[in-house]
Amino acid sequence: MEIYKNEKKQRYMMEHSIAHLFSFPIEEFIEVHEYERDEWMIQEGKRPFYLFYVIEGKAKIYVTHQNGKVSLINFINENDYIGEMELLHEVYYTKGIQASTKTICFAIPFHSCREKLLEDVVFLRELTKFLSMKATKMAAKYSQSLSFPLENRLAEFILQTSDDGIYKEKHVTVCEFLGVSYRHLMHVLAQFCQKGYLHKEGRQYRIIQHHSLYELAEMLWNN
Repeated sequence: MEIYKNEKKQRYMMEHSIAHLFSFPIEEFIEVHEYERDEWMIQEGKRPFYLFYVIEGKAKIYVTHQNGKVSLINFINENDYIGEMELLHEVYYTKGIQASTKTICFAIPFHSCREKLLEDVVFLRELTKFLSMKATKMAAKYSQSLSFPLENRLAEFILQTSDDGIYKEKHVTVCEFLGVSYRHLMHVLAQFCQKGYLHKEGRQYRIIQHHSLYELAEMLWNN
């Protein structure tokens, strides 16, 4: 993890200002953090020290079950918060957050800003909108698993998890997240390769026809 300083920090603060989301001068407290692909932003079970606001990149949320099995449960994208539940609930059980691409965030320290954030009507109004949209997306994901074929859902998953045109998620993780059999997943991946959407390179896939995957995924977004 890298913490930006001086001119580099100021450039990101100016280009991605979030001052309008708060009623107090948040710039005085913000840090700018960069995480590399696969780096853990928050370790599961360990409370974060910051409220994060993602300005570039993508991340994945994992949870470990009582039997030791680890499951991918959701994604984090640009303009999403990380640590909002830990801000609101001091006893909240933290999930594991892992960067899936290089990810740059504004980091607001809890120790100096928690009270200000929880008393800031402007910020709380924006946070309420974010949490409402987050809940709606989770409900939509469940309904999509019943309404759309795997081709559409896998196309969206590939676009969501790829980094610089490369897709390399573990098949078992994908099967569990999408609720499909291993055989069905491999069949659709083979179809995508035959149609020229993807090209298999060892254990990973290179996206060849981004627009074709986008058209399949777009059906979910427009639903």
